[in-house]
Parts: sequence; C-alpha cells; structure tokens
Amino acid sequence: MSDSPLTPQLIRLGCRPAGKEAAIRQAGAMLADAGRIAPDYIDSLLRREAVANTYLGHGIAIPHGMVEDRSLVLRTGVAVLQIPNGLEWNPGQRIHLLFAIAARSDDHLVMLRQLTRLLQDEARLLPLFHTADPAELIAALEPSVADPLPDGEAQDLDHGQEWRLDYPNGLHARPASLWSEAARRSPARLQVRHGGRTADAKNLLSLLQLGLRHGDLVSVSARGPQAEAGVDLLLKAMREASLAEQTAAAIAAQRAGARKTAGWQPAGAPLSLPGVAASPGLAIGTVRVLAGEQLQVPDRPISLAEGGDRLHQALADTRRQLSQLADATQATLGAAEAGIFRAQAELLNDTDLITLSCQLMVAGHGVEWSWHQAVERLAEKISALGNPMLAARAADLRDVGRRVLLQLDPSLQTRASADFGPDTLLLAADLAPSDTAALDLSRIKGLATAHGGPTAHTAILARTLGLPALVAAGSALLDVADGSPAILDGDAGRLYLNPSDADLDSARDWQRRQRDERDKQQAQRQQAGQTADGRRIEIAANINRPDQAAAALDAGAEGVGLMRTEFLFLEREAAPDEDEQLQTYLAMQQALQGRPLIVRALDIGGDKQVPYLNLPREDNPFLGMRGARLLLSRRELLEPQLRALYRAAKAGKPLSIMFPMISSLKEITRLKGLCEGVRKELDAPQLPIGIMVEVPAAALLADQFAPYVDFFSIGTNDLTQYALAMDRQHPELAAEADSLHPAVLRLIRQTVEGAAAHKRWVGVCGGLAGDPHGAAVLAGLGVDELSMSPNDIAAVKAMLRRHDHARLRELAEQALACDSAEEVRQLLEGLA
Repeated sequence: MSDSPLTPQLIRLGCRPAGKEAAIRQAGAMLADAGRIAPDYIDSLLRREAVANTYLGHGIAIPHGMVEDRSLVLRTGVAVLQIPNGLEWNPGQRIHLLFAIAARSDDHLVMLRQLTRLLQDEARLLPLFHTADPAELIAALEPSVADPLPDGEAQDLDHGQEWRLDYPNGLHARPASLWSEAARRSPARLQVRHGGRTADAKNLLSLLQLGLRHGDLVSVSARGPQAEAGVDLLLKAMREASLAEQTAAAIAAQRAGARKTAGWQPAGAPLSLPGVAASPGLAIGTVRVLAGEQLQVPDRPISLAEGGDRLHQALADTRRQLSQLADATQATLGAAEAGIFRAQAELLNDTDLITLSCQLMVAGHGVEWSWHQAVERLAEKISALGNPMLAARAADLRDVGRRVLLQLDPSLQTRASADFGPDTLLLAADLAPSDTAALDLSRIKGLATAHGGPTAHTAILARTLGLPALVAAGSALLDVADGSPAILDGDAGRLYLNPSDADLDSARDWQRRQRDERDKQQAQRQQAGQTADGRRIEIAANINRPDQAAAALDAGAEGVGLMRTEFLFLEREAAPDEDEQLQTYLAMQQALQGRPLIVRALDIGGDKQVPYLNLPREDNPFLGMRGARLLLSRRELLEPQLRALYRAAKAGKPLSIMFPMISSLKEITRLKGLCEGVRKELDAPQLPIGIMVEVPAAALLADQFAPYVDFFSIGTNDLTQYALAMDRQHPELAAEADSLHPAVLRLIRQTVEGAAAHKRWVGVCGGLAGDPHGAAVLAGLGVDELSMSPNDIAAVKAMLRRHDHARLRELAEQALACDSAEEVRQLLEGLA
C-alpha cells in the first residue's frame, strides 16, 4: 500500500459530474475506496462548502473537510477529478481540476503551496485539463507530506494512558511547547483528549485551545509506528514540565506572602486604582498612556506564488529572530525567560494559522493583510475560551504575529519607548513580551496594564527586569490623564493617582532606604562571607557552564559549590564523550582562576530525564533509579566522566567530586573504588570526594559515612521532600514543602554533628542557602559553606555580616524547638 497522498488510483480523467455535489461525492468515494478516509468524511467535505469557498482560481478547486472531522482521515490522500469540459463551481467560477484533500494536521500545506505555484504557470497548468496521462498530474504536484495527528478527535487512538494535569496555572505556552516538541519526535499520530475535545499533540495552538486547567484529566493516545513509545515520550515531557511549573508557582506564592508584611503605605489617602500585583517595587513618575493603536494593514494583492514565497521567508526570518532573542534573553535574564520566546517560535508552526493565511491569499488578498487577519481571528478565538491563562497566550500570538508582519512590511512599525520621558509610568491595555523585554529602563520606571495576569509573559519579564508592575487594572486604567503624576506599587498591585507632597516624600524615603540597602549589599559583595564576629562561612555559586563563572565571581562568589553536569547531557542526541567533558571542566577551572570547584557527578533521574538514555518508565521516579544508583548501574556514563575529571585534575587547579543521592556506605565505597581505579590508570592526583545529603538516611548515618568522605553538601530541596513525604511537584503541597521545617533542620544538625566528629566540613547547595533567613539558621546550625544562585549572594552575605554567630546559634536552637515551618518563619521575622 503506497503512503504517497497522490497515486494513479486516486486520479480520474475525463469526468463529467452532474454538479458540484456529485463531483465532491465522487472524489470522496475514491478516497474511501482507497482506505484514506472513513465514508462519513464525504459529508465533511460537503459541509466545508457551506462555510468556505474552496475555489482557488484558474480552473482549480480544493474541497477539504472540516477541522473537527480530521479523525475520519485514516491516511493522508488527495483525489483528483479531471473535468475537461468544465464544471460550474460557484456562480462565475468554472473548474477543470478538482483536488479533494483529506489531510492530517499540516499535511495539506505542501499541497497548497504546490497548487498556488501551479496557478501562476499557465503553460504547465492548461495541458493538465486535457492530459490522458495521470503521471503528468502527479509530476506537476509532487507533494511531500508527513503523517501527523488529526485534530478534534473525540475518541482515543489505539494506545493510550491517562494523566492528571498538575500545573498550578494550567497548560500555557511554555509547557505546551515542550509537549509539541516531544510529540514531533515520534513518527506516531499523537493526540491529547480532555472530555469530548481533542488536540493534535504536535500543534501548539491546538493544545492551548483545549483550555486545560489544573486538575484536568487528559488522555494521551497514539496510533501508527512506535505508538506506545510515542505515548511514553509525550507523557515524560508532560511530567518533566511539572517541576518548573510547581516551583515557579510556589516561589510566587512565597514571595507574595512575604510582601504582605513589608510594603509601603502612603502618608495620606490618595485616590487609587487596584490591580493585581505582578512585579514588586515602588515607582514614582509621570503617567503615559499608550493608546491602543488599531493597526491598519493595507491589502495589496499580489500573485499567489510571490505571496507564498514572501510569507515563507518572513516566517523563517522570524524564527531566526526569536532564536537570537531567546539566546540573548537566556544570557542576560535566564533560561526560564528565554523559554518565553522559544514558545513563541512554536506558534509559527501552527497549521491553522498558516492555512487560514493561505486561504485568504487564495481569495485574492495581499500577504500582509491575510497574515494579520489570520492572527487576529485565531487570537480572538483563544481569548473567547474564557481562560485567563489562554487570554494571555493570545497576546503572545499577536506579538509573534506582529514580528512576522514587520518582516513583510517594516513600515508598519509603531511608536517605540524612545518617545517616553525619563520617569515614565507606562499604562497600556496590554503589552507584548518582546516590547517589555525591549523597554528602556532608564526611562520606563513602572508598568501597568488593563488586562493580563501575573503569570503572563509580560509580568514574568517585568519581574526579571526588576520593573515594578501591576496588571488587570481594568479599562479605568486607560482613562487616567496622560501626563499626571502617580505612584505605582507593584507589591500591593495599586496605582496611586495625583499623590500629595507627603505621599511623594514618603514613597521617595521608602525607595531611598531600599536602594541604600541594595547598594550597600552590592558594594560589599566581594567581602568574605562571615558573621559579625568573624566566623567564616564560605559563599559559593551554583552554576552549570564555564561561561557563567565570570558573572558568579562578579556577584561575590568565592568559588563554585555546585557545578551541575547534567547540562552536558541534556538537549542532545547522545552522551558527550570524555574529551568534550574534559574541555568543559578545564574551561571552568580556568574561569575560576584557582578558586574552589566542586563538580557534581551526573545527576539524572527523578525530575531530570534524558531521552536517549532510554531509562525504564517508573511510577515514582523520585524513589527509583536516580543519582548514585543510576551511575553505578550505567558505568558507561560514569567512567568517561571520572576520566575527564581526573585528567582535568592534572592541571593542578582545585577540583572536588561530589556524588548525588547517596543512601548507603556500600554506594560510597563502590564509587570511591571506581575513582581510585581511574586515578591510578591516569596517574592523576588525589581529589577530595564528597557526597550529597538528600535523603534522611544520609543525614542519620553521617557519623558513619564521615570517615569515608572528605565533605558533605546538603541538598535541601530533595531532603525536604523525602523528610516530609511531600512531593515538591504537587500543586497543593509545593509551598508547604518548606526547608525551614524543624524536622529538616534537625536532619541538617545531625549531619553537621556527624561530620564534625571526624573533622569533615558541611555545605548546603539547596534552595535554603540562598534565602537570607535560611542562611542565618544554617550558619547557626554550624554549616561551613553555602552555595546558591549568584543573584542571592549579596543579600546572604549582608545578612550574615549583621549578626554574631552566637546570636545565630541561639536562633537555630529556638528553630529546632518549633513545631512547624510557619512558626520558624515567624521566629525569623525580626531578623533584619
């Protein structure tokens, strides 16, 4: 059976159908007889004619079924009727060739492109109206189409599994792009169903239009080659996205709670507009209302061939532009923020968007007008779903659509932020993520939008940029007088209008105190980490790559306490070889200029999966093959890494090895034995070998482990999860899995005491180390080293410098006696 969509058996020459309906039914019957469609799809072909004109022009029509009926397409196919004498399709429209297309997902886009080219080549087209050779028709089109998933299917496919969505903010563009990327790596047809609605798993907008919310039960199913493997691959991507979603939500909740007690209050009672807090901080300035400009896109019809070529080029140029923007954003703001623009790039692959643009061009409209209309129609469709998260994604679609539009016609560029004054509070109905990322922060001091939400990409970027912002203030925001003075409170989510002199003085004083504290912390960030009475506590950074080392040192890091080597193995098709790893470790040593470097051996498993390793699916991967367990079972991963590390050690610069997820002495001795074997083989120097304390067993047995290791480093995130039996990916428990829980603190104390008995030092490289209050308690518990995100270093050092070690020991003892994390945090509220 041929997989080609167009075969000689699907071509009928010299046809004389009685009318349009008869022609469609004849073509449909050909597709059904060939096993390409279910017979009911013929009715779908006819229904399409009631809502759309499928006449392309120049004697060609392309009937095709409704989107929601793609489930009736069994295999992509095209049936061709040649009608030499012609057939009236619609009044004034006569056809000689009918191409009935039954396609899955974007299969028909290639066919449309070929047909639009054919329309412009009369010398090649006209002979096809009378040819007696089916091969000439096939040669004229030569489509090359894939076999992706039908959209809108109400039944599951052949192989499926259910999964309950645990993303606190539902399915939005960033995780959905991960789903579609994973789905496209499978040759199978993959779909996601929620209730009676289904989506093509390879189509980002199709996924978003499911409107999935937290707690929704979805069915993931597949049909075709490697169907079961495709389901597993997609589910793995869905689960892997959970950690980032849960963590982001938990951090946001904790920050929101912290801001409630520490905000600015106006001196008087100025008129104010309430909104939703989106990015913390206080901004004083002059209001500039960015009027919602209704973009007027001219309709300049051109040939279909030229329009198709221009749109194809504009899409390619925009993808490159977004890739460059994502790379630049990752370098300056971070990977999460860069993901915003990578997700936007996925929107350009949406089949409905491109198909609608093509249909509008076929109807005689210009390429710019057709693209703009397609974007607006789909954005309005998403907004109409009533889900605030999806409404925010409509803004993303319009943003990326505008980028393509500017590639097509640069003259459509609208006003830039250069028009604003030096202390502008920018008010707008909404703002695109790329506009937010490009704001001139020397001019724009605060941002408020009438629409949007705190999880929208614009809000995320504002927080990363340190730009005070509020969202969802309603239409009244746009009625604020342009040029009026105001105070924008991003902590409280409120815009104060026409504040009094006393209000302004109070706000400026609050800003001054905050700024002075930040400046003081930054000015002293290079000072050694220590308490007020001189107790030394080393402050290090958690980083992934050598190119991050310079920024970490500039932020005040005294070394690297955790180099995560997983990044070397992720987002690639095969594991890095020994030489590639060696070059990375040497580059990190060179960047640190003789400062300490602790490299964590590959930590894969749990929430971190690598597709090409083909690890077995586990019901609870956090309790399965991960960390040291995996390394000992997969020596082909461990030994090249050890060889690279010991080769790097021969350069003579500081280097330590740390093994993750240790739970037994047997694991330690086996790993040390492997290290010694590699060291002797390479004639390399001895290296300090440490272990991560991430499970209660390691903390409870620290005194027994200490003689066999050189140091301990506590991973508080995992230790908290295992100690409290709270999945840190669980939407209702993530915020409760607080590392300041007394049970976790007692495990840390037991680790410190066990290590001290054998003169071993203890560090902490988990999230608690970067929390100034958490760092204070850890110092009081006797921890020797704290390793954290570079952004947290200045504040942690400042906290330690303000207090004597004796005071911190006293606080730690009191924290150990508390009965909850909440009580510990209340205890620490007065710790300035």
